[in-house]
Amino acid sequence: MTTANEIRQAFLDFFHRQGHELVPSAPLVVRNDPTLLFTNAGMNQFKDYFLGYRQPACRRVANTQRCLRVSGKHNDLEEVGLDTYHHTFFEMLGNWSFGDPEAADGIGAGYFKKEAIAWAWQLLTEVYGLDKERLYVTVFEGEPSEQLPPDEEARSLWSKWIAPQRILWGNKKDNFWEMGDTGPCGPCSEIHVDLRSEEDRRRTDGASLVNTGHPQVIEIWNLVFIQYNRLAGGSLQLLPAKHVDTGMGFERLTRVLQGKNSNYDTDVFRPLIAVVESVTGKSYGADNRSDVAMRVLADHIRAIAFAIADGQLPSNTGAGYVIRRILRRAVRYYYSFLDQRQPLLHLLVPHVARSFEQVFPVLHHQQDFVSRVIEEEEASFLRTLDAGLRRLSQIEPQAVNGHQVLSGEVAFELYDTYGFPLDLTRLLAAERNWTVDEEGFRREMELQKARSRKATAVISGDWTPVHEGTHSLFVGYDQTEETTLLVRYRSQQLKNRQLYQLVLQQTPFYAEGGGQVGDTGVLYFGEQAIRVIDTKKENDVIVHLTEELPDDPDVPVHAVVDAQRRADIMCHHTATHLLHAALRQVLGPHVQQKGSLVAPDYLRFDFAHYAKLTNEELHAVESLVNEKIRAGLMREVEFMPLQDALASGAIALFGEKYGERVRVVTFDRSFSRELCGGTHVPNTNHLSWFLITSESAIAAGVRRIEAVSGRAAVRLMEQAFRIQERLRQLLGKDIEQAVSGLLEENAVLRKKLEHAEEQELLRQRDALLADLQYAGPIRFLAREVAVSGPDALKKLGLSLKKDRPELVVALAARIGGKAHLAIAVGEDLIRLHQLSAAELIKELSKTIGGGGGGNASFAAAGGSKAEGIPQALQSFVQLISQRAAQ
Repeated sequence: MTTANEIRQAFLDFFHRQGHELVPSAPLVVRNDPTLLFTNAGMNQFKDYFLGYRQPACRRVANTQRCLRVSGKHNDLEEVGLDTYHHTFFEMLGNWSFGDPEAADGIGAGYFKKEAIAWAWQLLTEVYGLDKERLYVTVFEGEPSEQLPPDEEARSLWSKWIAPQRILWGNKKDNFWEMGDTGPCGPCSEIHVDLRSEEDRRRTDGASLVNTGHPQVIEIWNLVFIQYNRLAGGSLQLLPAKHVDTGMGFERLTRVLQGKNSNYDTDVFRPLIAVVESVTGKSYGADNRSDVAMRVLADHIRAIAFAIADGQLPSNTGAGYVIRRILRRAVRYYYSFLDQRQPLLHLLVPHVARSFEQVFPVLHHQQDFVSRVIEEEEASFLRTLDAGLRRLSQIEPQAVNGHQVLSGEVAFELYDTYGFPLDLTRLLAAERNWTVDEEGFRREMELQKARSRKATAVISGDWTPVHEGTHSLFVGYDQTEETTLLVRYRSQQLKNRQLYQLVLQQTPFYAEGGGQVGDTGVLYFGEQAIRVIDTKKENDVIVHLTEELPDDPDVPVHAVVDAQRRADIMCHHTATHLLHAALRQVLGPHVQQKGSLVAPDYLRFDFAHYAKLTNEELHAVESLVNEKIRAGLMREVEFMPLQDALASGAIALFGEKYGERVRVVTFDRSFSRELCGGTHVPNTNHLSWFLITSESAIAAGVRRIEAVSGRAAVRLMEQAFRIQERLRQLLGKDIEQAVSGLLEENAVLRKKLEHAEEQELLRQRDALLADLQYAGPIRFLAREVAVSGPDALKKLGLSLKKDRPELVVALAARIGGKAHLAIAVGEDLIRLHQLSAAELIKELSKTIGGGGGGNASFAAAGGSKAEGIPQALQSFVQLISQRAAQ
């Protein structure tokens, strides 16, 4: 059997023979493209070529690209595992041509439909040996409403290779590919394969099953012929050059060539499933529910591991939330259907890393780190699952037409707060003989999506061209002013704010990237001054964000960066490099940068390390950085091929996409040497001083340091000096001795206060015990008391219960203008009358507008309605009387 690795290599070798440059996969996590969270197609990293913003070094390229589709237009998450062919993470095999086939510029000729079609057929039938009689192709039938003609050219070219009856017309949905709502697009030609038995094929013509969702008549390759640009208004314009963009799902191709009925039966996934079988003791194929769970784990671990390796940690927002959601879905499945209560996913990471070591080594290099992050996330969510199950046990269903129904609002709460998918809630409800208001759940889901869309909506207009040029050339490494021309501009609606994006021929403005914030400043169009509020990069285009447009966009523009702000940023960026090097020297070479923020007022640096830094380690790092500042290290900047830079010892960041030539910034070749596109001071003396202001954990195996340098550090030291002087005036010359004396005095006074409070609680306890009430055989106490805080209320309640185990106590207090309740139930009453403090507090807390919890013997609650205390105590008396009467 041909292995998956051999199938992948055969593709790459074939296109290399056709003059294609083999390029590495882009990271899974997308930078500098506001339209994408993750790479979802092989063409993403080449968008600038299609749009004409950059010229490629070679007009023919091919690769295998790691992709993720779990959000937006391409969202298959809830189907993954339930069937045998949907995935979150997948590889996309692709070949591309950029530009006019007739180009003669010395960098290799491009191609279009003729070559793309011929090579696709040759690879599938001659190299891979697919049966020609099982293949079908589709071509675009045209769309009269957009004046798009049928793709007769593609149909004619295909007729040279395949019988006419297996060339099928396809509609716009299937055979006109678009990057998004706007951007490059064009007709496409899909290749489908019929995997049915000979008997089924004789009974039903495969042509009738193409694009109908039949699980054995499937698309394996899409050849896109990009020749239009979709404008914001919906109209199409011809691109100045034509391009080819193809994509073939590697997992699906492997299934076809290995003769399997499922992607998960190939050697891409079976080794992972075997590990899950070994860990859980369950067999794949024995039970449908456990089979689904194993497929979910085998798929999801690849997405999670590569996203983290490419720099995206799980979090509560954006791309991090997507990764956390995928991870939690996997945990839910092994918790519910594989009977696993301990972290399991992290055990699969070494197997994923080993299988991709040759093709995507980024995971292999970070295997331990990725495993630690995943294990901690799993353990955390397993605790959340337990909390969700406890929450479910407290819920009372609604009676609807004789049925017990869990409301849509509660189902959504379980989903949104505790990560319960609807299918898990449905299963748990069925175990209790409940049904779920699924329509109500969907309404709540749509409301949340609408809120999210409104909060993040960005509406961009079409570009208005002004002068010749495609994108800004950054000239601001050593200058903060430049006279240039406006190339184009467009409007952008962000929430309720009207902004504009301006693109210049050259710009001294640094665009946000690599952790460094974007520059601000002013654009002078003649006498008109327009403030630049931020500078960003979209794909490879530097855009200047403003709140107004120039009255005359044709005149030269004088671009002026806020020089002092830039200088402060440069200090912090250089300090970040020095900090990185110092951490590696003090803690060890395992330290890897996992994120940063370089701002004018401070820096933030995230790095891989598995323990809290001691005071001694922090001091050593800080001292080493300050030593390098005082040494006056000169900045060295070099441009060189990527491999030469890495060989020279320069540090590259995982998750960054580097070109063939890179910029290397050095401060002492034996200390700090990094690949970096940011701005830096010419000499470390400019930093003046470096101070660490905080150190903390942000994820499993990831620490965060915040620090200041330059003017910010000087301000902080001046502030500290002034505070010290004021303290000296208040406390005397020996501040430490004075503070030590105050602490000792405070400790003595605290003990005296605690003793006085204890005596007061004892007095109140004795007074309360002298005024007990009776409800049948139950003795109880319901009183409002005056105490110093919630802890004192709890102590008083527990003290009463300890002295009188036959007693049930309800105490209330007004503390800080709010209501607090405490209920204590003696062991005798729990045993004889099934009284539960947790159940009682749940009922009483409604009257004070709050909530709480506890166990059978003690529970507490707080609320905003202090005026509800009398009603709460009255309700308690009624509940005890009812229980006594039973």
